[in-house]
Amino acid sequence: MNVARAPGELEPTPRAVALGTFDGVHVGHRRVLAAALASELRATVVTFDPHPRTALGHRVELLSTLERRLELLAELGVPDVLVVPFDLEVARLEPASFVETILRPIGAEVVVVGAGFRFGRGRGGDVATLSALGFEVRPVQLVEGASSSAIRELLRRGDVAGAARLLGRPAELEGVVVAGDARGGRLGFPTANLAVPPELLVPADGIYAGAALDRRAAVSIGLNPHYGGRERRVEAFLLEFDGDLYGRRLTVELWRRLRDERAFATEDELVAQIDQDIAAARVAARPV
Repeated sequence: MNVARAPGELEPTPRAVALGTFDGVHVGHRRVLAAALASELRATVVTFDPHPRTALGHRVELLSTLERRLELLAELGVPDVLVVPFDLEVARLEPASFVETILRPIGAEVVVVGAGFRFGRGRGGDVATLSALGFEVRPVQLVEGASSSAIRELLRRGDVAGAARLLGRPAELEGVVVAGDARGGRLGFPTANLAVPPELLVPADGIYAGAALDRRAAVSIGLNPHYGGRERRVEAFLLEFDGDLYGRRLTVELWRRLRDERAFATEDELVAQIDQDIAAARVAARPV
């Protein structure tokens, strides 16, 4: 997949452009992307980084990093992506200027967007605007209830199964593996301690069944109350894995929330519970 950071980096050729932020690349987004890919023109995604609301001073807990978003787009077969650096200058572009600055130079002829899509300064542009500016516009009816906001709310509650239904894939966490306290290794359960980028949403605290590197995993999110932890952490124990992950970027799927975090009367009780969590992770079903 070809990734451009400016319109001039893409050859001006007749294109069907899917336009949007596509945070999470959920089932609604996939309808838009499928419509662009089905066109006879060269399918191209125009997306934004950082999230437009961030540039306007709002905090947004993202479902995926830009790196992961691009990986998901590549998996769907998108040949070209233009990542528009979204700043206040872009935010101030009137709809017609946005079109002339970003869409026209790459050869966009067909524009595919979700129904209700808005763009340009003050969200002043819509499907009718694009049509009036000379594009063939193909609005796509999104999946009812499927939105990045709805998925964020489910994840904040720890409902990773519900989030998976709207994502069309398991919910994920990603980050670089860093050194932790090594308590897991001392107990016989060495974990990968994930440094999750601060802009990503981390689901509700608890113990989850999931997977990473094609291996099942038991994943802990939270403060590790048994040891009086004060720093929120994400730790994954990969079943049947023996290797060094330090410094490696890791994507962890969350399949099912198993239980709340809690402190135990003794370390032996903690170990017994971890054994149960691992047994549950071993038989958990991937949600989609």
